[in-house]
Amino acid sequence: MDLLWYVAYGSNLHAARLGWYLGGGRPPGGLRTYPGCRDCRPPRRTVAALIPGGVYFAGESRAWTGGMAFYDPELPGSAAVRGYLVTVEQFADIAAQEMYRPPGADLAGIRAAARTGRVTLGPGRYETLLRVGVRDGLPMLTFTAPGRAGDVAWTAPAPVYLGMLARGLREAHGWDDDRIAAYLAERPGVRGHWSEVRLRRLVGAAGA
Repeated sequence: MDLLWYVAYGSNLHAARLGWYLGGGRPPGGLRTYPGCRDCRPPRRTVAALIPGGVYFAGESRAWTGGMAFYDPELPGSAAVRGYLVTVEQFADIAAQEMYRPPGADLAGIRAAARTGRVTLGPGRYETLLRVGVRDGLPMLTFTAPGRAGDVAWTAPAPVYLGMLARGLREAHGWDDDRIAAYLAERPGVRGHWSEVRLRRLVGAAGA
């Protein structure tokens, strides 16, 4: 297996955001500079998809402040995602950067996740690899927290981070402002922390 689908459900829904993981540098509004992947070529293809489960926000982002997006396959409903066709090495380097580690991770865990469906590489917030499907004969993998959404306190995401998700949803899925706002409003961490008016204003600004 040389290629796989990296399934993004958070800020990497936005292709330009993923570009900072691939090529390195600091995204606008971010607090962190990324080293980039060893192979900085763009994804071979991208696809929009809906997968069973849901996205929630928890913890505190060191790159954006506010809650971070996580995926829980046991949540009701569907998660809007974007698949990027990348090499196994690129996926390993993206995952390593999510955990503030340098690129160059061992590929054995990734191959095991593609084979078995789930591998936990460590206790870190993005060190659990999940196979969420198969497309064109290739595994669709993502990374998330080891626990369940109901096991942690939900925290509101920062405006710059939520705006990145809004841009990614529009770019990947072609959704209009109303659908984006409705989708985000139901995410744990957004619900109860962001008013409908404030959220719609942010989504509109993200599309300007």
